[in-house]
Amino acid sequence: MSTSDTTGDRSEERAVLRRIDARLLPFLLLCYTFAYLDRVNIGFAKLHMQADIPAITEAAFGLGAGLFFIAYACFEIPSNLLMHRIGARRTITRIMVLWGLTSAAMMFVNNLTTFYVLRILLGIFEAGFAPGIILYLTYWYPVRRMARAMGIYMLAGPIGSIIGSSGSALIIRTFDGVWGLAGWQWMFLIEGLPCVVMGIIFWKVMSDRPEQADWLSDREKQVVRRAVGEGKDEATHSFATALKQPQVHIMAAAYFGIMCGIYAATFWLPTILKENGVSDNFTVGLLSAVPYVFTIVVMIWLSRRSDAHAERRWHAIVPTVVAAVALLVAAFSAKNFAVSFPALCVAICAVWGAYTVFWAMPGEHFGGTAAAGGIAFINTIGILGGFVAPYLIGLVKQATGSTQGGLIAMVVLLVVSIIALLLIRPSTVLQRERVST
Repeated sequence: MSTSDTTGDRSEERAVLRRIDARLLPFLLLCYTFAYLDRVNIGFAKLHMQADIPAITEAAFGLGAGLFFIAYACFEIPSNLLMHRIGARRTITRIMVLWGLTSAAMMFVNNLTTFYVLRILLGIFEAGFAPGIILYLTYWYPVRRMARAMGIYMLAGPIGSIIGSSGSALIIRTFDGVWGLAGWQWMFLIEGLPCVVMGIIFWKVMSDRPEQADWLSDREKQVVRRAVGEGKDEATHSFATALKQPQVHIMAAAYFGIMCGIYAATFWLPTILKENGVSDNFTVGLLSAVPYVFTIVVMIWLSRRSDAHAERRWHAIVPTVVAAVALLVAAFSAKNFAVSFPALCVAICAVWGAYTVFWAMPGEHFGGTAAAGGIAFINTIGILGGFVAPYLIGLVKQATGSTQGGLIAMVVLLVVSIIALLLIRPSTVLQRERVST
């Protein structure tokens, strides 16, 4: 094929992918924003729930927040394998409707039992959503464009955190006492029910695969099929075979540490602000949103840079190193707001940047059922960081009165991630891409 033919093919491919971007990414971003919001808004309700329900101590809160992730982990791989068989529309619709109803039901928490039970149910019903969408994107995008697609989709994390901090604080303040309900009860109701609506919309407007998309022409479907198929012959397609490969376990270890860093900051940022003398809960909510504004910029820049350079590992390693150093600074300057808050902002920006680029890697190594199961397995191990981080920091804080020891433990886990990322084998598909460009 001549250079002009190749250039023409790539130009046509970019045009088709722009159509896919416009059709898929905004709605998937919206769905994941509410998924992330329903997952972490418990952190913003914590200070208010503890005032109304004294049984929810620091350790009890950490356990309740973490039970979600254990339940999620148990059902994640089956959900993703089922999605690969029956399609995204059925799977994602079921997930969003059930988790939306359960998240709204958190308004009825009145003791430890209901708190624990609803957190477990939320984990069961949401299981498979995040890895399911990642798998879904591998059906539509070639590996060389995955970081950019992930960069848009993963913006749900910081956007959800912004809405969760400032928006949740506003809901709690505005609706407190309305119809005899506490502000935190209204927060769960208002932020949970939209997921039910979006689940129904997903069923109506999304297609399982490009071949079934009536908004793509036959020629455009062919372009997508060819682009997505490049390098798939080199990927592992059997889930059983994938589990025997060191790469999937190395990726899982890397992701575990990254998730510990993310959830340590997400769940405990409001509490850390309180320790530094920020007493008003509304102000805590607004300040908690600040790092995520900058995180959006970092994620977009880093994902585009990764695609432009056809490189993943170092684009994940460098921000993880930055996050570890910044979190260490925050831990040792906990009582100095002028140092600890900027350090925590840098840590949040960096670890989310690493998270975004990381998820462009699995699709380069696994295809078919291996992608469905492998992505879910990596996410399952990683998501346990959502249990370890809040529970460990909660125990340390209850025992010592400070979050410092828990944050230092998170730094150690980020170092483990750095080592694991160094061991991930570079993609041969991207290596050829660098040579060709």
